Amino acid sequence: NTPPEPNDKDLKRAESMRPKDLALAERYERSCMTCHARPGSGAPLTGFKAAWKAPLAKGMPQLLDNAKRGLKGMPALGMCNDCTDTQLQQLIEFMSHQS
Repeated sequence: NTPPEPNDKDLKRAESMRPKDLALAERYERSCMTCHARPGSGAPLTGFKAAWKAPLAKGMPQLLDNAKRGLKGMPALGMCNDCTDTQLQQLIEFMSHQS
């Protein structure tokens, strides 16, 4: 099942969302936003729950492993080479709008 396409409101929300934690927000802006806040990248859009349904169904351990190793066009660690596993998980939770 292909999730519905995000609309303009979804895109604007994804572009404006940031984690509340400043250090996490800095990592998100320099590493995750390039793909997760832009349409057409193939990455699930930040805050667009429909796009995160299938990835979340795989469970957090698998999502964390995918982020660490890279998946499809996403490089290992999502280009956040200084992210800890905990920070990667927090970023996934933020982007999937679970936190």
